[in-house]
Amino acid sequence: MDIRTILRKLVNKEISIEEAESKLKLLAIEELGKYVKFDIGREIRRGIPEIVLAEGKSSDILMNLINRIVNRSGRVIVSRATNEQLKIIKEIQNKNLEIKVNEEAHIAIVRRRDLEREKLHCKVGIVTAGTYDVPVAEEAKEIVEELGCEVETLYDVGIAGLQRAIEAAKKLKEYDVDIAIVIAGREGALPSIIASLLDIPIIAVPTSSGYGAGSGGLAALLSMLQSCSLGMAVVNIDNGVGAALFATLICRRISQLREMKHCE
Repeated sequence: MDIRTILRKLVNKEISIEEAESKLKLLAIEELGKYVKFDIGREIRRGIPEIVLAEGKSSDILMNLINRIVNRSGRVIVSRATNEQLKIIKEIQNKNLEIKVNEEAHIAIVRRRDLEREKLHCKVGIVTAGTYDVPVAEEAKEIVEELGCEVETLYDVGIAGLQRAIEAAKKLKEYDVDIAIVIAGREGALPSIIASLLDIPIIAVPTSSGYGAGSGGLAALLSMLQSCSLGMAVVNIDNGVGAALFATLICRRISQLREMKHCE
């Protein structure tokens, strides 16, 4: 039973307030077999669709999840999918379903074709230090765009050539982005430099590039956490999803305020 049906029954006095409250609470979590519980109310509550981590899931469980969530909510984002999983997801495209797959980012978006998507009046810059960081950047880009933001990308502008980083900061200023996701591995210095040059929030994403003392991204993470540049938040190693959603939540508030100002 969906929210509309519950409310209709309440208005028609077919169920009590207590029964309606109980049924609405049941909508929050749905169980799939004995292994998976997913949050079908997240998009209504937070404006964030269900994001399924494909890693470690069998194809049967993954496809069952996708079908159930899309039927309930209209769309689902699948992250960290293998090439084989992405191939299977592509095959379910039909006249009712639209599939977007980014193999470099290991991400897929499945949505109903009739789904109305939000358009935010906000722009996000996504910057990488090196080409190793591009898959994480693409993961963030796909999610930010899906959730209604405009995106500008600048790749391979790391501090090994400091002039590239400075030029990237200039371009972000020219693009008039509201927030920037800056992604770097190894010593993780690029977000600090970008943050020191701009007057916008920076979301720093360490990646698992690096070796020896770099230890799979740990050096970059610690460097970003110790940054002297202010106005910079840091997410976990390779966490393009977390960075994208953080950026989108900020963008939604910016967009709402701009719309209110426009209506005055």
